[in-house]
Amino acid sequence: MGGEIPAALQLALRRGFQVHPEAIRALESADPESVARAIREAIRTREREGGRTISGGDVAAALGIAPADEPFENAYETLDDPTGRTASAEGVGGFGALFASRFEKMRALVSGRPEARSIRHAADLAGARPEEGAHACGLVTERRVGAGRSDRLVIEDPTGTLELAVYDDAAREAAASLVNDQFVMVRLGAARDGGLVAREISVPDVSGHSPRTSGVEVHAVLLSDLHVGSRYFDEAAFGRLLEWLNGADAVASRVGYVLVCGDVVDGVGIYPNQDRELVLQTVEEQLARLDELVAQIPERIRVVISPGNHDPGRRALPQPAIPRELAPGLWGRPNVEMVGNPATVLLNGVRVLMFHGQSVDDVVKVAPGLSYDRPAGVMKFLLRARHLCPIYGGGTPLAPESEDMLVVGEAPDIFHAGHVHVVGAEQYRGVLMVNSGTWQGQTPFQAGLGIEPTVGRAIVVNLKTLAPVQRDFA
Repeated sequence: MGGEIPAALQLALRRGFQVHPEAIRALESADPESVARAIREAIRTREREGGRTISGGDVAAALGIAPADEPFENAYETLDDPTGRTASAEGVGGFGALFASRFEKMRALVSGRPEARSIRHAADLAGARPEEGAHACGLVTERRVGAGRSDRLVIEDPTGTLELAVYDDAAREAAASLVNDQFVMVRLGAARDGGLVAREISVPDVSGHSPRTSGVEVHAVLLSDLHVGSRYFDEAAFGRLLEWLNGADAVASRVGYVLVCGDVVDGVGIYPNQDRELVLQTVEEQLARLDELVAQIPERIRVVISPGNHDPGRRALPQPAIPRELAPGLWGRPNVEMVGNPATVLLNGVRVLMFHGQSVDDVVKVAPGLSYDRPAGVMKFLLRARHLCPIYGGGTPLAPESEDMLVVGEAPDIFHAGHVHVVGAEQYRGVLMVNSGTWQGQTPFQAGLGIEPTVGRAIVVNLKTLAPVQRDFA
């Protein structure tokens, strides 16, 4: 929050009004862009109704915050979760099944487009001149940037491989943004030498999504990357979050959900000499401390916990939930839901995709224009690709499942990720993308790379409006 609140208070004083502390707290919970509008509406309310003090209720009404005593209920459902569904195969056959599943799921995503009727199999196009308007689709196996007027793109479908020349500037730009193993659809043309040309290149993307909202005002607190057990875990900041959740704040009283999107503990043996940076040396101790912290969250709040790459259990994606035997306390709490990574949950009718975000490491290395300090840019890339980990063979391990559970099927209303320790929130085609930062201070490794983590901030989303607000507890 910048100077919006001091400016609002000055406006009220110039108009002859005092501002109650509860009104200030309500302004602090608001989106910065809403502060000036809210104080003006609150001033008009007092001018109309009388009185010289702007109350918390005046500001809350201006912001559309429901009274604390207005009843609401949590309506939670786990829609998609790899826990209990993972059954990895082995070797080439296992990965063959994985990529066959990926292709079929992706093909289904574009099947409703008009141009899908003109898709041809690679085997049918071998040595043939494509008819006008013909298309092909497949997974990218190679992309070569040419020194001259054309690039080369190689895609594969279950029937064979197509090597395509790319001449058009728009198509070359689209090809340059692709990564290996990503699904694409291509409008074909014929080259003079008898080969195939990619006239247009498109990705599945998200289109025409109308976000769903809750019928009543209820808030979700989005967190990630606690790293409990690390000496850099900011337990004091997390304690202030817990105090807020248990307090009388108008927004806190309407929090129905806390979502923790991976790396809830720091783990053991994740990187060399990690033990020197731990205050709790076993995952059991770390998870027990996490359970003690979660126990302080009011029981009326549903807590959803998914794993990340630091958490115990399987490291390869998709990850089942943190094993019950390692976290019996968390599994035994009636208000805690333990889910895998990725998972899709329904919060009062709002569809939330939770993905820790390990694949960001691979994507930023090869996709132009993407970086760790703008996590929403990478999340947008994954939404456009409709896949949470499109690259095979990078630093993110993939399990050879018979079903690809990383395909983004139905578009979410909220896409929640973590991993990069930097807060970001943006809208893309009806999807609210949130990276919820971290509760771990800067580590020596991060300092060496010049990474400045965003520590101790919670993203609070009003599920009735899908408006995100950052609350700083650092």
